[in-house]
Amino acid sequence: MDLHMMNCELLATCSALGYLEGDTYHKEPDCLESVKDLIRYLRHEDETRDVRQQLGAAQILQSDLLPILTQHHQDKPLFDAVIRLMVNLTQPALLCFGNLPKEPSFRHHFLQVLTYLQAYKEAFASEKAFGVLSETLYELLQLGWEERQEEDNLLIERILLLVRNILHVPADLDQEKKIDDDASAHDQLLWAIHLSGLDDLLLFLASSSAEEQWSLHVLEIVSLMFRDQNPEQLAGVGQGRLAQERSADFAELEVLRQREMAEKKTRALQRGNRHSRFGGSYIVQGLKSIGERDLIFHKGLHNLRNYSSDLGKQPKKVPKRRQAARELSIQRRSALNVRLFLRDFCSEFLENCYNRLMGSVKDHLLREKAQQHDETYYMWALAFFMAFNRAASFRPGLVSETLSVRTFHFIEQNLTNYYEMMLTDRKEAASWARRMHLALKAYQELLATVNEMDISPDEAVRESSRIIKNNIFYVMEYRELFLALFRKFDERCQPRSFLRDLVETTHLFLKMLERFCRSRGNLVVQNKQKKRRKKKKKVLDQAIVSGNVPSSPEEVEAVWPALAEQLQCCAQNSELSMDSVVPFDAASEVPVEEQRAEAMVRIQDCLLAGQAPQALTLLRSAREVWPEGDVFGSQDIFPEEEIQLLKQILSAPLPRQQGPEERGAEEEEEEEEEEEEELQVVQVSEKEFNFLDYLKRFACSTVVRAYVLLLRSYQQNSAHTNHCIVKMLHRLAHDLKMEALLFQLSVFCLFNRLLSDPAAGAYKELVTFAKYILGKFFALAAVNQKAFVELLFWKNTAVVREMTEGYGSLDDRSSSRRAPTWSPEEEAHLRELYLANKDVEGQDVVEAILAHLNTVPRTRKQIIHHLVQMGLADSVKDFQRKGTHIVLWTGDQELELQRLFEEFRDSDDVLGHIMKNITAKRSRARIVDKLLALGLVAERRELYKKRRKKLASSILPNGAESLKDFCQEDLEEEENLPEEDSEEEEEGGSEAEQVQGSLVLSNENLGQSLHQEGFSIPLLWLQNCLIRAADDREEDGCSQAVPLVPLTEENEEAMENEQFQQLLRKLGVRPPASGQETFWRIPAKLSPTQLRRVAASLSQPEEEQKLQPELQPKVPGEQGSDEEHCKEHRAQALRALLLAHKKKAGLASPEEEDAIGKEPLKAAPKKRQLLDSDEEQEEDEGRNRAPELGAPGIQKKKRYQIEDDEDD
Repeated sequence: MDLHMMNCELLATCSALGYLEGDTYHKEPDCLESVKDLIRYLRHEDETRDVRQQLGAAQILQSDLLPILTQHHQDKPLFDAVIRLMVNLTQPALLCFGNLPKEPSFRHHFLQVLTYLQAYKEAFASEKAFGVLSETLYELLQLGWEERQEEDNLLIERILLLVRNILHVPADLDQEKKIDDDASAHDQLLWAIHLSGLDDLLLFLASSSAEEQWSLHVLEIVSLMFRDQNPEQLAGVGQGRLAQERSADFAELEVLRQREMAEKKTRALQRGNRHSRFGGSYIVQGLKSIGERDLIFHKGLHNLRNYSSDLGKQPKKVPKRRQAARELSIQRRSALNVRLFLRDFCSEFLENCYNRLMGSVKDHLLREKAQQHDETYYMWALAFFMAFNRAASFRPGLVSETLSVRTFHFIEQNLTNYYEMMLTDRKEAASWARRMHLALKAYQELLATVNEMDISPDEAVRESSRIIKNNIFYVMEYRELFLALFRKFDERCQPRSFLRDLVETTHLFLKMLERFCRSRGNLVVQNKQKKRRKKKKKVLDQAIVSGNVPSSPEEVEAVWPALAEQLQCCAQNSELSMDSVVPFDAASEVPVEEQRAEAMVRIQDCLLAGQAPQALTLLRSAREVWPEGDVFGSQDIFPEEEIQLLKQILSAPLPRQQGPEERGAEEEEEEEEEEEEELQVVQVSEKEFNFLDYLKRFACSTVVRAYVLLLRSYQQNSAHTNHCIVKMLHRLAHDLKMEALLFQLSVFCLFNRLLSDPAAGAYKELVTFAKYILGKFFALAAVNQKAFVELLFWKNTAVVREMTEGYGSLDDRSSSRRAPTWSPEEEAHLRELYLANKDVEGQDVVEAILAHLNTVPRTRKQIIHHLVQMGLADSVKDFQRKGTHIVLWTGDQELELQRLFEEFRDSDDVLGHIMKNITAKRSRARIVDKLLALGLVAERRELYKKRRKKLASSILPNGAESLKDFCQEDLEEEENLPEEDSEEEEEGGSEAEQVQGSLVLSNENLGQSLHQEGFSIPLLWLQNCLIRAADDREEDGCSQAVPLVPLTEENEEAMENEQFQQLLRKLGVRPPASGQETFWRIPAKLSPTQLRRVAASLSQPEEEQKLQPELQPKVPGEQGSDEEHCKEHRAQALRALLLAHKKKAGLASPEEEDAIGKEPLKAAPKKRQLLDSDEEQEEDEGRNRAPELGAPGIQKKKRYQIEDDEDD
């Protein structure tokens, strides 16, 4: 961007800064305000960073800001503002744009900003600028913490950030074109830092305990200073060339010389006697051209060896997403004086600062006081300075802070985290791969330092090394780490240098582990296994386990007389206690309501075992727990009825669960088809370590392919890297006898290139190994001709064993474990059994087939799979057992459950709403358990349905609506009941019809006694509720349990009366079932006809006729008391409504019709009085307000009566 295109306001602001005359900078009066304006402009720049680019093009930092910094640093406000502006201008381009732009226009802006940053870096490479910065920083650090102001701390931080930004600017390799031992821009910057004394201030900040807040800034600056350096080379600076380095250089020169001589010899052989123009044309027999003819070769014969069909073709372009990752880190040798300065800095840093600084940084990381990804600087410093210490003069005490098992654990955790993030966050996979490379380098250096401690002359150091290795090799995660990294290696994200470090680290780890195993003899290590633990079913009592279940009714009849005598004695014994018997399992995950069937089976087992007292006690306890439906008898059952009920239980064919012996044989084989609740349980144990067994884990194609990929660049690899590759492949081929893992065509092509290399003499180890593998292959090919075809594929251990031992050898070994084959007769029998039993309802098809299949023993899984193979069934899921559902919760399902809980947490029925709206349907118990596990509720009672025993009059102005709400709530609750309960109620309907006739007489007797005790109005209310329930069931066509809600004090007192409750039980009304219910309920099993018969049994004709004259309206002044008037008024309304329902049902008698038919004429004045006289209406409302508000439903019934009279 040209200066002439600069914004006019921005140009005027820059002009107001000042001007440079010679070496002196003259600032303008408005210089400070201009600097602040520039900061403001930068704050509001657009996404293309236009202001930053214009300032960079105008070279404001080089021509104005740096002279102001060096010549006017005494002006503190101006100095602070200039530092702020420089920090903003020099921030990395990645921070400006967020990430590397992919759009071409934004990529251009990014590169332009990067160019300006590189120009800033060159301008800062002067002693003056860093001298001013170091002098200012020194003065600020001289102040104690009590004298230092907040502005001083901000200035210290900005100076450190400015140094960090300048050092962070990457080098422009195309622009500099510097060779080794030459001073680059980065070297000049480091030398300026050294001359200004800023390096000493950095060492002070790193070593001072009072300046811990700057520890991360210092570590970041130090890491950028040593960005391009090699710690091993840096440690040997100034000590002369070692013999090892000289031998390495001599070997490299020898390789180059041999390759050059081979090329000269090849060229000499290619030079023919004749001119190349007369080379002739040749027909290559056996090599077809494009057509059917043989290939014609138009060059000399000496060029035929290099012929390829790909000559002249355009190479296929590889998409960017499939290209191999590029190397980003470049190491170079700096100028000698810079390397000497850096070596001395490293030595002082290790002696005085390393342990304290690394401890402080680790504390910041663990306490999350650092920024995101700051742990990468920690891992870089660990790898660099420990390598420098190991190469210079190994002193373990200098790096003791990071030489511990805790550091191994920290690095392993981060390495695993980066590894997982690289697999999940595919967009940022390259960034996660670079972080993973840093963690791997740190892990490698930790292992190298521990390995160096083994050969230390100090016994204490060797003992510390032994303790660390013992802890590392014991834990399974450290051993499995390298396998995971090899298996998920992706060359598109991870560069070749990562693979090189991984191979070298694995080589070092295996060498240390093998040596440790040999020295110990036997090594015990930790072993973790993830097991799927199925939910254990409830083990039934001993009667089921022993199998003492009678198979015929004759046996039951033979057992019963002895049991009847015991039950007669026990029934007369009033001291029979129920405290010691609990009919349900409170610890079971199955809800208590769903354990009724198991309780019934337990009662039957006790009877079969001859334990009559226990059976009777269990029956009575179960009656207390499950009173609904009278499944275990009613509350006032007689002893003779109890004995008859026990006899029915004894002879009933109750469903039973499989015993443990039957389940054990099929559990493993049904694991795939049964979808049950499974928990991942990590079982930790110990085992004796076998090095060869551990080495077998590396014998897989993914690991071998990674090693072969690195071996392809054997010419660029170091001798140590090639040795590590060959050593691992030799372990697999020789130690494990799996040479066939390397029988692959691409490997053989690599071996061919290696053996034909003119400098193959420098790779003796590689050549020897290649010849060994080729010899093994040709020896196998002489026996197995299919080995040539196997060259086309990568192989696993099973294929390798078949290649070497013969095809089918694995099948022979596993034949004993294979299922027996099916003969045609068995298949025909299976087809016949399946077709005969597949349409039988309530029966498991596979169980029926197993019962009638009398041939070779088969398992359930084998039968199901063979039915699918024969085409009789579509899928294994067609035979899924009832009641088995997947209950493992996914992450999305947990989020959905949390959302639904937050949405309905204020409702009356939280659990009911969740079960209606959740996507993956689950049982009530599973949802409750998950809510408890997520911590959304503290205990189960918080999920109970909220009930209100009494409704305030201010809240319920309309009685009909309140009653409707109560009914609606109970209807919803009945919908949520388990299917078993509804089935039981349906089955009990026929029984209720049989018992109904015998209950009428007792109901009338109880009704008469209650009438005499003054419960006439509650009985009329009960009749009304029964008849309304019958009408509703006829209209809706469905039956639901209806609660009896007492809305008046009289009805409430009646519901609490024991005699009234006994009447309710006789009528079939069930009491509250559990802690979630408050009211008695009319069960769903009663039909409308039964309800009307029960209601008719409560009517009292004599009482009605006695009450008829009293129903006539009287003058208010003649009435005895307000309470009696209210009672009569309500009784009149109830009786009229009752007669209307009886007329509708056809149950009303002629006397009742005649008696009630006269009432409208007598009640007419009252009607007119109620409708015409407002004053008297208000007086009546004033007298009757209390009872009417207590019974809002009755007021509605009175209005109904008046409307009915008008219709007549």
